[in-house]
Amino acid sequence: MTDTSLSSTLQAKITARTAKAGVVGLGYVGLPLAMAFARAGFSVTGFDIDPSKIEFIDRRESYIEAVPTEMLQVECEAGRFAATCDFNLLAECDIIAICVPTPLTAHRDPDLSYVAKTAEAIAKTLRRGQLIVLESTTYPGTTDEVVKPILERTGLKSGSDFFLGYSPEREDPGNRQFHTASIPKVVAGDGEAAAALMQAFYGATVETIVPVSTTATAEAVKLTENIFRAVNIALVNELKLVYDAMGIDVWEVIDAAKSKPFGYMPFYPGPGLGGHCIPIDPFYLTWKSREFETPTRFIELAGEINTAMPHHIVTRLAEALDIRSGKALSRSKVLLIGLAYKKNVPDIRESPSLRLMELIERRGGSVSYFDPYVSEIPSTREYAELKGRRSIEWDEVALKSFDAVVIATDHDNVDYDAISRCAPLIVDTRNIFARKGISSDVIVKA
Repeated sequence: MTDTSLSSTLQAKITARTAKAGVVGLGYVGLPLAMAFARAGFSVTGFDIDPSKIEFIDRRESYIEAVPTEMLQVECEAGRFAATCDFNLLAECDIIAICVPTPLTAHRDPDLSYVAKTAEAIAKTLRRGQLIVLESTTYPGTTDEVVKPILERTGLKSGSDFFLGYSPEREDPGNRQFHTASIPKVVAGDGEAAAALMQAFYGATVETIVPVSTTATAEAVKLTENIFRAVNIALVNELKLVYDAMGIDVWEVIDAAKSKPFGYMPFYPGPGLGGHCIPIDPFYLTWKSREFETPTRFIELAGEINTAMPHHIVTRLAEALDIRSGKALSRSKVLLIGLAYKKNVPDIRESPSLRLMELIERRGGSVSYFDPYVSEIPSTREYAELKGRRSIEWDEVALKSFDAVVIATDHDNVDYDAISRCAPLIVDTRNIFARKGISSDVIVKA
């Protein structure tokens, strides 16, 4: 069978919804994507190395907020979705999407081990006519330079025996306005046949597709989106420090500036960056740029500013305890409000709250946390020593026992009035009290 007939066959199966899809990695990106494929009418198998995720799915229970349990149950009961740890079943899939983590090493270099291991697992059962898609965020060139060579070591060739594409994920945990199928999807293929298959498959799954010319271009799109946010957040974080020294409230400045109906977009300061994308993705480009001897000073400076924010918050906390309470941080009990990296979600990936806990304890302070979405700290790569710590039970009497309360995440379902009444000192990194019209002499903005 020629490459043309192979692609035509897969095109026909996509159109008829008889193509079988596989999703490797059933986390915050993979499980919602698998649901989008299934709801579009495709038969989907999810793959993960974590048996607990498979057990949840077998019980028809969702562990991802973006996928309601009811939705999962419907797709499982209809026979459109199932999950497994058996990667040999990849052979049955016509289309395979790779949605695995792309973290940084201890030296802030890209760690593509999950992508490489997944590609190697796919290669073991790779057959002619399959479409392999990388969705994990990474530097431009990964699909062509890392995934493609691993798959081609089988003797099969991209564009003639199998097809290869890239489509960056655009998940936003906690966003009620958009879901996987309603967010425009950037797609690209390795060659014309792969590009056509990418457009056909994702066009059958999401409302809008945005084709681009190469997989490297699609990879660059994702990085550009996140670098844009990282740089602008770094800007307002730096402005916060400058304006604070001048006695100017940066949040008041931003609120007034955003009244301009053109040429301005509001970004807000905080205790640091969280989530998988923004704290990590810019460093993928800075690493890759070294190959071309092209400096990325602007991006690296933004990274330095954002990385330093937890240190700034802890310094402000120590100063406030000293000036207002006459107490050293090393002898203080501190309560962090919010462990998640953003409000109203249970996602703690790269959360600055974890870094704040570490820094406060390094200085001898005692730290507890309250988060209505995170009852216990799970295992993390960088903060293994925090695993198993549990959120305190909400108790106004208990609030009074802490020397300071730090608002790290501004969840909506927290009683800020109670905090303002009970806490002897509040360090507000999110401006939540001003936004709620709560004023108190014990509140310090940071």
